[in-house]
Amino acid sequence: MNYFISIFTGIILAIMVSLNGQVSTVTGNYAASVIIHFVGLIGIIFVLKFTKSKITNLKGLPFYMFTGGFIGILTVLFTNISITGVGVSLNASLSLLGQLVTALIVDHFGFFSMPVVKFDKKKILGLVIIVAGIYVMTLG
Repeated sequence: MNYFISIFTGIILAIMVSLNGQVSTVTGNYAASVIIHFVGLIGIIFVLKFTKSKITNLKGLPFYMFTGGFIGILTVLFTNISITGVGVSLNASLSLLGQLVTALIVDHFGFFSMPVVKFDKKKILGLVIIVAGIYVMTLG
């Protein structure tokens, strides 16, 4: 099930990036970021109401855990800036490469209280294939 959810997340991310890029083209990068996050805020408020969920237990969280929201702002902003120059597929490919390299580092060292998953030399082949695919995509 988690594999399906991950694939579905990739599908909706590609759609989201496309739509966000169009909003950014019309309104500008910064205004688009405000609009996108405001709509997201309204959406999650509806989800919280519908599921009768409450926000609790914030006092014990370390400060760094709150920076994900700021990183989300940067992600939307930088994607909106870059998508018009490279397109959706190359943007997604380069973003995934960045995510993969960062995830390998986080896993290897166990940053952010994540379990340690040591780097295995076999993973280099996957990285090489991804980089080669991105190189081929940029030739066109």
